Amino acid sequence: MGLEMGRKKGFYEKYIKRGFDIFCSGLAVLCFGWLYLILAVLVKIKLGSPVLFIQPRPGMADSKTGKEKIIKMCKFRTMTGQRDEHGKLLPDEMRLTDFGKVLRRTSLDELPEVFNILKGDMSIVGPRPQLVRDMVFMTKEQRARHTVRPGLSGLAQVNGRNGIKWEEKLSWDLKYIENITFMEDMKIIVQTVKKAFVKQEGITEENMATAEDFGDYLLRTGKISQDEYEKKQAEAKEILSGSKTDG
Repeated sequence: MGLEMGRKKGFYEKYIKRGFDIFCSGLAVLCFGWLYLILAVLVKIKLGSPVLFIQPRPGMADSKTGKEKIIKMCKFRTMTGQRDEHGKLLPDEMRLTDFGKVLRRTSLDELPEVFNILKGDMSIVGPRPQLVRDMVFMTKEQRARHTVRPGLSGLAQVNGRNGIKWEEKLSWDLKYIENITFMEDMKIIVQTVKKAFVKQEGITEENMATAEDFGDYLLRTGKISQDEYEKKQAEAKEILSGSKTDG
């Protein structure tokens, strides 16, 4: 499924936003390099190697094909690699440590995404990059969120984060891409800092170590059938397999 890339872009989005991203992310690395080093050492001591958790996520769609580019998003690890006697990873809630919870609650685990921003795969503000297995369950309208670079934070994150339903979350993303301005981005940045570091609001849902997948949510609420669910999961695996082949 390809996306229509004819969305009108304002002056800020066309000519300023990318430069603003480079300036701010570069400044963050220069000013907080010491913090990155300290966190990397702590993760190494408390959780072991690797220090970074790298995961493929849908990025901005290609302007010609309309298909989402699969990016490699970087975060600090928050879970151990503990496995059961059969070699299968233990459930998230068993692998998420107290140290990991602190990193998530303060959003410090997200700091390595600054390098994704410098590279051009992400922006400071934009729809959060979801999982590929979430993307395949989105409607074509919802996937319009991928006509912009995914962000470190966005409207959904300052309006409930994972405490709101999937439909609301995606609706906030679509609202953001309707009117991308410098003042709107600055407002989201200020609200993000308040929520992450002042209020220390977590990203997980109540009684869940990690957010529920979109497909699991749709299946649980009876909005899709088991057959539809399995077909979409197979589609996600095919996309991920193709992204690995492409390098």
